[in-house]
Amino acid sequence: MNFQDNLIENEMGVERVVKTSKRVAVLGIKTEQQSGQPAFYVPEYLARAGVEVVPVPVYYPEVKQILGKPVYRKLVDIPGEIDLVNVFRRPQDIDQHLEDIIAKKPKAVWFQSGIRNDAAAEKLAQAGIQVVQDRCLMVEHRRYAILG
Repeated sequence: MNFQDNLIENEMGVERVVKTSKRVAVLGIKTEQQSGQPAFYVPEYLARAGVEVVPVPVYYPEVKQILGKPVYRKLVDIPGEIDLVNVFRRPQDIDQHLEDIIAKKPKAVWFQSGIRNDAAAEKLAQAGIQVVQDRCLMVEHRRYAILG
């Protein structure tokens, strides 16, 4: 299989990632104090929609829980499988997380709207991880998810 097949650009691929992502680690999640920001309200929406959200904040070292879930500082510290890593980091900040993401081996990585890092996406794709770039997971989840 060509690594480019892991760079998800088409609707069918996006739909498949959305529908198969039951456990989502949110890298760069914000806290309840930043509830007006997408890095909080997108994972909050997912949690309400029945997705298991695992918070991985980059800042807020004193925070122990977000959305009532224990916080992890690195993806590799999360017990069990992760279907998707939802990334809320500036494109230039993604590279520092690549080793951690690849070590955790999620099925897919999702760069939120406005976030595109083709070099990082290619590295992840070569490691066998599917990548969606520059899309809002909440918007796509609303479009494709089977609620209930």
